[in-house]
Amino acid sequence: MEDLLLVLEGSHISPLLRLTVTAGCPMDLQYFPMDRQVCFLEIESFGYTMRDIRYKWGDGEKSIGMSTDVELPQFKVLGHRQDQKEEHLSTGNYSRLVCEIQFVRSMGYYLIQIYIPAGLIVIISWVSFWLHRNATPARVALGVTTVLTMTTLMSSTNSALPKISYVKSIDVYLGTCFVMVFASLLEYATVGYLGKRISMRKARNQQMAKMAQEHRQRCVAAAAAAEGPERCPPPEAVLLPGNAEVTMVKSAVRGQPEGRQKMVEPPHPNKPVENPANGAPDLDAIFGKKADSLFGVSPSDIDKYSRVVFPVFFVCFNLMYWIIYLHISDTINEEFVSLGSR
Repeated sequence: MEDLLLVLEGSHISPLLRLTVTAGCPMDLQYFPMDRQVCFLEIESFGYTMRDIRYKWGDGEKSIGMSTDVELPQFKVLGHRQDQKEEHLSTGNYSRLVCEIQFVRSMGYYLIQIYIPAGLIVIISWVSFWLHRNATPARVALGVTTVLTMTTLMSSTNSALPKISYVKSIDVYLGTCFVMVFASLLEYATVGYLGKRISMRKARNQQMAKMAQEHRQRCVAAAAAAEGPERCPPPEAVLLPGNAEVTMVKSAVRGQPEGRQKMVEPPHPNKPVENPANGAPDLDAIFGKKADSLFGVSPSDIDKYSRVVFPVFFVCFNLMYWIIYLHISDTINEEFVSLGSR
């Protein structure tokens, strides 16, 4: 603080007082980092009421000047508004001068350090959809790495901010990115589960088809030896008319427990269904394309759908996010005097 006395012509003495003030400014971080803040600077006499002193702005809107060369690391000054008030307290009425300054946060740092890396991490997680579903180490490592990277990015971002209870706009973006990265990892878990279920079902159907083929061969051999028509005994196999299923009843004579199994009848009974490569029954000839799917969906279909659904959803989210938050935060009070207007 500097206190001076200015002696003017005509025996006029004017006191001058220069203060250097470090003031605090409470902020609402709901739209961080696209937020606009209004900071207040108030001047009031501590011991003299309005009967002794009254404050007023001498030159109106020109009483406060801001240099256009002043720059802040994270904010830009948009404008200011000045006012004078009367405060009514128990000790009397006091005159007060008020100056409101509006700031807008600079987005460059947060775009480079947070938003762009988060978006790239999400895009990298989509590489898993183009890898073969049997490449388990590569897909799991990629999914886990992207999840951990997003977790680290979220932690480092929030550690530099005040501990507040409400959700910020940057939390919405990072939270959505984390959910998408985690969903990419769950997508491979779903693909692996379906692939395992289909493999188990194909192995079971392979065994059942082999049993049906062996049974038919025994029927053909028995019919050829007896020089009679080819016919399977009713206790061994019963053909269900109207569909392509055969119900096999295991015979207890062979020492196996009794039970019922559903077998698919080959579309061409007299045509062999063995795979010429290894002699095993050809499931594609017996079951058709359903052998590679579960609930009507195959693991390859899930990867194909994910290659389209994930990017489309992320693009739509980005459009809605930036349009909504930029529109909400892009407001300036008309009462403020813009810094560039003078």
